[in-house]
Amino acid sequence: MSETQNNTPEKKKLEDFTIGGMVYKTTLTRKYKNRKRYEEPDSGKVKAFIPGTIVEIKVKRRQKVNEGEPLLLLEAMKMRNIITAPKEGYIRKIWVKKGDLVAKDQLLVEIE
Repeated sequence: MSETQNNTPEKKKLEDFTIGGMVYKTTLTRKYKNRKRYEEPDSGKVKAFIPGTIVEIKVKRRQKVNEGEPLLLLEAMKMRNIITAPKEGYIRKIWVKKGDLVAKDQLLVEIE
């Protein structure tokens, strides 16, 4: 037990925590409770893996692309990175244009 600012005891709640199928009772920290939750990646959304500048866009809206086909060039730290299609489909929307500065995890292209 810990004490609050007015010196009254504060009861900590035990919570269930599962690791590898085993359930444990523990107190979870505030940091753990406020963490960013894991989200399953959406294979139809192509995001920047590093901050940089869009040098060239190689596809157009509604164009059919195959898995591994180049979508655009992203220049970062004096290196040009080819961003490829993660799956087969059609370009739904291009969120950037040539010369745009992009941040890490910024949405670049949507594929449907």
